[in-house]
Amino acid sequence: MVSRVIPVDPFDLVLFGATGDLAQRKILPGLYHRFEVGQMPEDARIIGTARSDMDDDGFRALVRKSMKEFAPSFKKDVLDRFLARVEYVPVDALGENGWDKLAKSLRPDVVRAFYLSVGPKLFPGIAQRLHDHGLATPDSRIVVEKPFGHDLASAKGLNEGLRACFEEHQIYRIDHYLGKETVQNLMALRFANSLFEPLWNATHVDHVQITVAETVGVEGRGAYYDQSGAMRDMVQNHLVQLLCLTAMEPPSTFSPNAVRSEKVKVIEALEPVAPTDIARGQYRADKGGDGYVDHVGNPDSLTESYIALKVRVGNWRWSGVPFYLRTGKRLRARESEIAVFFRDPPHTIFPNVGPLHGNVLVIRLQPDEGITLRTTIKDPGPGGFRLTDVALDMSFAEALGADVRAQDAYERLVMDVIRGDQTLFMRGDEVEAAWTWVDPIIKGWEERGDRPSRYDQGSSGPEDALMLMHRDGRRWRQIGG
Repeated sequence: MVSRVIPVDPFDLVLFGATGDLAQRKILPGLYHRFEVGQMPEDARIIGTARSDMDDDGFRALVRKSMKEFAPSFKKDVLDRFLARVEYVPVDALGENGWDKLAKSLRPDVVRAFYLSVGPKLFPGIAQRLHDHGLATPDSRIVVEKPFGHDLASAKGLNEGLRACFEEHQIYRIDHYLGKETVQNLMALRFANSLFEPLWNATHVDHVQITVAETVGVEGRGAYYDQSGAMRDMVQNHLVQLLCLTAMEPPSTFSPNAVRSEKVKVIEALEPVAPTDIARGQYRADKGGDGYVDHVGNPDSLTESYIALKVRVGNWRWSGVPFYLRTGKRLRARESEIAVFFRDPPHTIFPNVGPLHGNVLVIRLQPDEGITLRTTIKDPGPGGFRLTDVALDMSFAEALGADVRAQDAYERLVMDVIRGDQTLFMRGDEVEAAWTWVDPIIKGWEERGDRPSRYDQGSSGPEDALMLMHRDGRRWRQIGG
């Protein structure tokens, strides 16, 4: 299978926070890879900005060091050509220093993209200065990272600040999960094949499990995380987005607003979550190190490092079908997947065979992207008629071939920004709708004073999460199984 590369137009990309971790670990290596395969044109430019006082050569040396760590397979001659297109301008994001120099360094006849790899509190101020200094042209785009707000009120404030200087079609709210190949293949699986869509409803689907499990803890970002928690950090954006793509109706066209409008309808149809349908946890200390409260420096913390929810989509297609969402830190394995459990066959014709299991479609997002369909077949060999479950498995690495490098989500999303394609980015009303659903859930456990349960590091989470499924006669898929 050959991966086709479609070059983008020449552009100037201004990267705010260019010396930060995300820029060095993901964004700049992603741009290099797009340059290496010929998608980023030779006359494109990347202008790094931050408060640090350095020149072009100093910044290029920093980027070269990052490539050695995060893109070690780089080709030296290609990297040299890439770095020749990298510049640096010191800018005070909330002051006036550096803006005039930045304005003079931009070309008037190419696409301009401003990537804000900085904290959300800086978004409105940077947007205002881009506007006031004449850097924001009608064809400019502005990219903002999560977290997009801490609650509904702050998200509205950020939206108002951005919209005061940019039109909605110029604003790209990035969620890197939407750039994953398998997430986009979920739409292809549903809407480009006649096999699954007729079964994609309450008549045939028993339930859906969406899991984002991490092995890392919160050390190094404890101060931020303890003010956020798994609900704000992961559910409000990543898991809700995966839920939307799983549950949405077919859009009329594969266009940005048509796709995003269907996602908004799903969020608006989410029913309130009862306290009994929530399980929250914190990882406890183990023999090898500290626990959550030690990492955040707050022994009285009520913030969750794990959360599981039973969610219902109140519409015709999904009436009665529960969606179980879970995410957590310091779990057994790093794993992200969407598992669609189809209903069990209503009757078995086979003698001496127990109840038949329903098919399970698993969309694996990480670490090994692919799609698996569990089916039931006859167990090979003589000696009676026995049934066994087997998986029809498609790994993207195998399907694409060993010589095709898996594309990182940021590579696709940054190129979509240059192309002006907002399909995989969140719209303002989409973000606000998600917070409208999330806020009452958080407010409820804060008012009740709910305390997260403790769970062992390297486990699948707290016992409360297992009971959440057990009450319904179901079981979670094994993490790392």
